[in-house]
Amino acid sequence: MEIIAYIASVFIGISLGMIGGGGSILTVPVLVYLFGMSPLVSTSYSLFIVGSTSLVGAYSNYRRGTVKIKTALLFGSTSITTVFLTRKFLIPLIPHDLFSIGAFRVTEPLLTMMLFAVLMLAASVGMIKSKEREPGCMECDLKGNVIRMLLSGVGIGLTTGFLGAGGGFLLIPTLVLVLGVPMKEAVGTSLLIIALNSLIGFAGDLGHLVIDWIFLFKITGIAVAGILIGSILAKRVSAGSLKKGFGWFVLAMGIYVIWHSIFFPV
Repeated sequence: MEIIAYIASVFIGISLGMIGGGGSILTVPVLVYLFGMSPLVSTSYSLFIVGSTSLVGAYSNYRRGTVKIKTALLFGSTSITTVFLTRKFLIPLIPHDLFSIGAFRVTEPLLTMMLFAVLMLAASVGMIKSKEREPGCMECDLKGNVIRMLLSGVGIGLTTGFLGAGGGFLLIPTLVLVLGVPMKEAVGTSLLIIALNSLIGFAGDLGHLVIDWIFLFKITGIAVAGILIGSILAKRVSAGSLKKGFGWFVLAMGIYVIWHSIFFPV
């Protein structure tokens, strides 16, 4: 099982390298179901793994000129703050036992995985049904997009903070469809935003959890190798085919998480 877990860790990076997101969708289930960690620790570790891996990918894209710094900083101004406050002050307040429905007990780990599964299903449907759209001139309408960018930043910040998900599957559609950023630039910009969100979110966890740094660096190193592979593959596979294929995979994973959470709660 451990070998499968390490192989799966490579795909965390491959996903980020190819479509600029989806890494956290894989990271939390891999840590929970293959490495046997608790959802709370997994969401924290996911932030570091995805954040560090995305930072490497963002730097690579920046050198190619496909990162919009101004856009990333506008998103980051709200999302980073939201993530940090959520991880630092809200997460520690959530009790382990939340409520009961008859004899069925709803716990914090169960709710976390169920919410994560719902997020996976929503993201998968969006990726499967998405169609390529001609991008507009994002730079021409930057001022008009500021409010939407800031509000989107809060929403993505909450998602990252509570579920340890970098939000790339939400960022890409927002950047491409709402703000008109070309797909290649959306991927690079998304990676920078994910890196900022995730690493700041992880910083909010320091002091609350005991961190196994050796394990964390090991998985991160594997994921970084994956993102380098993904960047190479992205040049040879169309973005549309890539999104749909990954969408079906995420859909299957989401269904599995729901089934496992109900019948074999962690």
